[in-house]
Amino acid sequence: MNATPKVVVLGGGFAGLETIFYLRHALGNRVDLTLVSDQDYFLFKPNTIYIPFGQDPEQFKIDLKRPTQRKEIKLIQARAQEIDASNKKVLTTAGDLRYDYLVVATGAAMRPQEIPGLRKHALTLWTPEEMIDLRHGLERLVEQAHTGNRQKLLFLVPPNNKCSGPLYELVLMTDTWLNRQGVRNAVDLTWSTYEEGYIQAFGPRLNTVVTDEFVERNVQGHRGFVVTGIEPGKVLYQNGETLPYDLLVSFPPYVAKERFAGLPLDDRGFIHVEPDSRRVRGSDSIFAVGDAADFPIKQAFLALLQGDAAAEQMAAEIERRKPAIRFEPMSMCVMEELNKATFAQVPLKYTGDEAKPIAVDTADAEHYKVGVSPLWRGGKKILGIYLPWRFGSGEPFHAGFAWDVMDLGLKVMSKVMAN
Repeated sequence: MNATPKVVVLGGGFAGLETIFYLRHALGNRVDLTLVSDQDYFLFKPNTIYIPFGQDPEQFKIDLKRPTQRKEIKLIQARAQEIDASNKKVLTTAGDLRYDYLVVATGAAMRPQEIPGLRKHALTLWTPEEMIDLRHGLERLVEQAHTGNRQKLLFLVPPNNKCSGPLYELVLMTDTWLNRQGVRNAVDLTWSTYEEGYIQAFGPRLNTVVTDEFVERNVQGHRGFVVTGIEPGKVLYQNGETLPYDLLVSFPPYVAKERFAGLPLDDRGFIHVEPDSRRVRGSDSIFAVGDAADFPIKQAFLALLQGDAAAEQMAAEIERRKPAIRFEPMSMCVMEELNKATFAQVPLKYTGDEAKPIAVDTADAEHYKVGVSPLWRGGKKILGIYLPWRFGSGEPFHAGFAWDVMDLGLKVMSKVMAN
């Protein structure tokens, strides 16, 4: 290894930035850091759910130049094309880079073409541009409802979607928004998902919360509905049922954004890693974190935890000590509804079953918490300020006095407003 170890991080999302900022925080100038990102900004994607309801997408972007310059991190705007693991070299559109450690955090992408008709007939959510398209679709729907034409709005979760939470937020937010537009009684809201329980990955308690919300809001929910195709005005399902729509909103199936030959991949291109360290299986020097890795639930908070674990593993090896933390899967989210919000902290565990490798650890009552309150909207706003501030300053999410204060606040709120 070089006198000053070289770490190259591929990807400027949650996992990539948390990893590289953690390394600088932990090691100071004892490590040479390079960030390769195909865009020159970080997008705070959880808050893009506000775009359909009027928010400006630009407010959710952070220019990467300032934090990387502040922390003396080399920023290269390029796309990683190939990893030459035997020579510890990564090939990018801006040239080749050598490394002592490599972190793959290139994220996920959507593959709507898996569902016949989805790309043609549905509005999908992934990019800010798609969220603006949804805004226009909702505006047209409201115009039709105001003229007396009853509208059918259908939300669809297909198989192989790895993070359905934002779509659940959108249906609840849309209900509140339609009420404010004065047309809720003229719109039929329907939900269909392949899942056997609502937000299935996060266990029975969130299923109960969503069920209650759907009843309260008169949303017709359908679980276990596996979509097989979409035609103009209707969705077809494996069970023989069809559901009508005037406007269809969906979150497509996930795949890895980049597939790197030579690394161990699953059938969707996600990289197999060792659970505790996030080290790529069979490699000494490559890690994979966040949506690029094989953890089946793709979520920002989980990506941060993976970035922390990988960075700590590298820091410990560089400092020749034992790592202080490992990846312990714990989901945390605040689900916006515009008039209130749902907080969930969900401990997860590995099952050893390849078909269902992750399950909710329902026995961990201390950490399994769910709460619904208008006050949780404030919690979401605070998170939406804290993380962009940390990343904009070149600091990791989970470190330092600021995190200690934030963590204490979350613990107090969850104790008072969650069970």
